[in-house]
Amino acid sequence: MKILVTAKRIPDPGQKIKLKGNALDLSAANWQLNQFDEYAVEAALRLTEDGAAPATRQGSVTVVSLGPSDVQQQLRSALAMGADKAIRVEAKDEELDAAIVAKTLEKLVRRDQPDLVLMGKLAADNEGNDVGQRLAALLGWPQATFACSIQVTDGGKALLVGREVDNGVEIKKVRLPAVVTVDLRIISPHAVKGARTAATFAYPEGPRYASLKGIRAAKDKPIEALTVAGLGVGTGLVVKTHGSELPPARQAGKKVGSVAELVEKLRSEAKVL
Repeated sequence: MKILVTAKRIPDPGQKIKLKGNALDLSAANWQLNQFDEYAVEAALRLTEDGAAPATRQGSVTVVSLGPSDVQQQLRSALAMGADKAIRVEAKDEELDAAIVAKTLEKLVRRDQPDLVLMGKLAADNEGNDVGQRLAALLGWPQATFACSIQVTDGGKALLVGREVDNGVEIKKVRLPAVVTVDLRIISPHAVKGARTAATFAYPEGPRYASLKGIRAAKDKPIEALTVAGLGVGTGLVVKTHGSELPPARQAGKKVGSVAELVEKLRSEAKVL
């Protein structure tokens, strides 16, 4: 199985937010791989390997990211986990929106013809979760979003995908090629079953750590450099950010002496009753 995985870099969510004028100041940001995209890399590796013998692979995993040159650090992290190669599309964050990203990915998919595109369900920096859906529409491929489990079926021609929905898990069968976006539980021990992984095999909880051997190997794995314009994608933004501002500071809480006093304050001061 040939899998393409997206990998977005995001500023560390634990860092204090700073503004410069009416825009976010990311000059001193610590960048990291988007958590859900890291889960997608893990899911792709599980789909292409025998869980009991992970060195035995059947298929390939390519990781792609749109960003400046230093996004190679996040790509190398994915390569150290076990991905085979990477693609970096030169772009500035402020020049991208979901439409441009989806069209760029469409060009790569049509060029490389993967069997499956795996993505995180959303980007944690802006909570956007529409690139996967846009890409599936552009390609005319079936899609399954918010996946908490994936199992290869029909001799590798389809996937059984468990989707996180409001009242539980929906099981959906999608023919390949397809687009799948993954949710938190995709990294649980029994969530992903490749064609060669025994049904009873259990992975460790969470995404794998890069081994020293993997880190060394990642230095020699190829990272192809492309540009948005070179792929024939227009750069006109559909969605623009006009400004950012911090939320108002929280006021100190108040202690009340009785339920009656609480109800009165909720009615007269908070005006929520």
